[in-house]
Amino acid sequence: MTAHGAFHWNELMTRDAKKAKDFYGKTLGWTYEDMPMGEMTYTIIKSNGEMVGGMMEMKGPGFDGVPEHWMSYIAVDDVDKRIKMLKAEGGKVMREPWDAGEVGRIAIVSDSNGAAQGWMTPGDGTS
Repeated sequence: MTAHGAFHWNELMTRDAKKAKDFYGKTLGWTYEDMPMGEMTYTIIKSNGEMVGGMMEMKGPGFDGVPEHWMSYIAVDDVDKRIKMLKAEGGKVMREPWDAGEVGRIAIVSDSNGAAQGWMTPGDGTS
């Protein structure tokens, strides 16, 4: 399991997964494994056969006006406890914690300066 406070996962949020796959495949040699998830497909990014991140397309009104970006997730020992500490120090919760199955428990937050990031307590499926 990733140590508390360490970067754990990186995720590309894009509007055109095919174009992004082509770009990173040609420039970095990445390969991909698509995982259909209902109405969306989540893509696992691999480098030299090892999982290094994920990719998803930003679709729907919740993403209106949101630029394409990389989202980093930091491993924390207890996301709910850490959210209380984050709020006390001037951070904000952008999306309250939710359970993501074996992946773990995740919240989207911003620090006291407004920098967005994900905090997650990794589950059994991500160690």
